[in-house]
Amino acid sequence: MERTRKAQSESGGSRAAAVSDESQIRPLEDVVDYMRTYARQQPEMAALWCFGIGFVLGWKLKPW
Repeated sequence: MERTRKAQSESGGSRAAAVSDESQIRPLEDVVDYMRTYARQQPEMAALWCFGIGFVLGWKLKPW
């Protein structure tokens, strides 16, 4: 029993230690991957989105 507790405490002691890296949630990487895929499938729409976001940011952040 003591060995099991010691082994669990050394390895993290939870089920999370047994979870592989592939099943962990990585929202930033998922969003970037989705945006790249979308831009490859619909380059015109992606360019319009970039133009629109740049226009709004430039308009709101103008220095004068």
